[in-house]
Amino acid sequence: MVDVSAQLSRSADAQGRAVAIDHVRNIGIMAHIDAGKTTLTERILFYAGINACVGEVHEGTASMDWMIQERERGISITSAATVCPWRGHRINIIDTPGHIDFTAEVERSLRVLDGAVAVFCAVRGVQPQSETVWRQAQRYGIPVIAFINKMDRPGASMERVIAGIREKLRALPVVVQLPVGAEATFRGIVDVIGQCAVLFDGLHGMHVVPVPADMEIVAATARTRLIESLAEVDDVFMERYLVEATPCSAEIRAALRRATLSGQVVPVTCGSALTNRGVQPLLDAVIDFLPSPVDLCAVAGIEPESGRTVARGIGDLEPFSALAFKLTGDRRSRRLTYLRVYSGTARPGMRVRNARTGAEEHIDELMQIHANMTEERSQVFSGDIAAVTGLSADTQTGDTLCAPDAPIALSAMRFPAPVVSMAVEACRAADRDRLHDAMRDLALEDPTFCVRTDCQTGQTLIAGMGELHLEIIRDRLNRDFGVPVRVGRPRVNYRDTVRQVADAEMAFVRQSGGVRQYAAVRVVISPRAEGHGLSVAMDALEERLPAVFQNAVEAGIREAAGNGADSDRPLTDCHVQVTDGSYDATDSSDLAFRSAGALALKEAVRRAGVQVLEPVMTVEVLTPVECLGDVIGDLSCRRGQITEVDTLAHGTARVVARVALAELFGYATALRSISRGRADFAAEPSHYVAVPEHAGGQCKEV
Repeated sequence: MVDVSAQLSRSADAQGRAVAIDHVRNIGIMAHIDAGKTTLTERILFYAGINACVGEVHEGTASMDWMIQERERGISITSAATVCPWRGHRINIIDTPGHIDFTAEVERSLRVLDGAVAVFCAVRGVQPQSETVWRQAQRYGIPVIAFINKMDRPGASMERVIAGIREKLRALPVVVQLPVGAEATFRGIVDVIGQCAVLFDGLHGMHVVPVPADMEIVAATARTRLIESLAEVDDVFMERYLVEATPCSAEIRAALRRATLSGQVVPVTCGSALTNRGVQPLLDAVIDFLPSPVDLCAVAGIEPESGRTVARGIGDLEPFSALAFKLTGDRRSRRLTYLRVYSGTARPGMRVRNARTGAEEHIDELMQIHANMTEERSQVFSGDIAAVTGLSADTQTGDTLCAPDAPIALSAMRFPAPVVSMAVEACRAADRDRLHDAMRDLALEDPTFCVRTDCQTGQTLIAGMGELHLEIIRDRLNRDFGVPVRVGRPRVNYRDTVRQVADAEMAFVRQSGGVRQYAAVRVVISPRAEGHGLSVAMDALEERLPAVFQNAVEAGIREAAGNGADSDRPLTDCHVQVTDGSYDATDSSDLAFRSAGALALKEAVRRAGVQVLEPVMTVEVLTPVECLGDVIGDLSCRRGQITEVDTLAHGTARVVARVALAELFGYATALRSISRGRADFAAEPSHYVAVPEHAGGQCKEV
């Protein structure tokens, strides 16, 4: 356990740290698209004194949406980092995208953050991407505060959103703020803990007043419920509750902080970012209830050489360790690596070790990031988020950088596989090399963007998370890299699995230039449940298949499965057992066993029979009630399965369905036609299913 008090006393000394470690907050702003994340972040920066004026998303002036593609479309495409002060604390903020096509930006941001603010639209409630980002936060054990935005909109309902958090996210929401007024009359919030009201007037007006007379009973009841909820999850608070001693505000806040950090409750706040209401109280809640780096106590990892689990204490004087979570370029064509420093202190010129490659790297410059702007720093401390230059091109997203004499590999992050691909080529033959260089740089920045060559046609294929993702890639190739391209029609990334259990034994025998290659492998392949992926088990006796060749066999199997064992579609949801083998003491090699493993897998797949799998999307449509029948009918024609139909306020209906991705190309245009431009939709990947026989039982070209 780290001596926290000693670390804090040292952290504000001559090292130049601006604030103590426990006065740092690393938070992410996450939500469904159009819930108001970037608008909220712009208000935070304004009220914290970072920005002199308020940037607006709809006007293209938001500082966090700095890419031209973001400003043209009015959506966030990339995660943007910044920092601001509040109440003597330093808040590192990452504003994440809400569109499912850019979910990798959310994933890698949440991996390095300590807490998050989940923004919900008061009208639309918990939406599909809300559930996705919530699952991502839960996977990394991140405490969350809920901010119910747009309380001034017609149809706003705090109760409905809270019910959605409880039912869809399976969390325990506890109300710490109540709205004063509703919809057009929304003018402030009631602090449930402090039993006072905060009224807002214009951009700067904020007045603390007594609770309005007509809300006194409601506010008192909410405070009682909050106390009861905390007593159920906090033993210390329960003892005080049982002796019927009325807890003070400080005790309630302390108990709420403990319960939030443990993930047992979710404090719920409210406001309207666009009309500048509720932002300052939300910042107070971030300071009061979300964790500092010190609350981690230590970070776990493995020692690269031995593979044993090790722990690294949090503090500026600990050995250096940091996680590279994003790679990008800046205006001066420098390669920036975004780091979350977990322990130690980084300085220009220091050498660090890449735990994955084992190579030593050199840090040239340290920079504080504000969207696409940088400010040079002389030191970066434990708990900070910053960017560095000078690292080699071998550094990738998810790599751990550590002190050479104290190596540690932190857990990386995982990214979903691309679901849409299309062919691409340079418009001019002279641009071919530049195109491949540009795509290599984009793939380095974006882990969900993949480039490969079709072995049958020789075409260059790019793959991503959706139509919008690939559209942005194409636009960036043209604008950012100056390489005009031609693209083919998008197509779905199907996958294969096997229908039944089958086995195969194949030998690889080659005679070339007097050198003989020999290896034989027997495998058994069997289907597994959806989501299993591909697993390989070595069950052959070592005298038949020596351990020195087993890694080569597995590599050959996985390579063949990834390239398509019976087609150009990756193989998934199956288990491969290597049950036997044969080798020659002089003629066998890794290359021979790699080839034998691939041949055996392909033959086993052929015997087992292939079942084509297609990606299914969860689609949420918001439409006027009078168009509801047409929307449902159109989804049914697209092989959609309707799972939810709700009637919301002010003549709006919500439809949730599961639809094959192949049926959704062009759906935006069709929906606009059906609803005369008044409906919109969002879609996110759900799962893979077998292509039905009535759909042809095979891949459908788009």
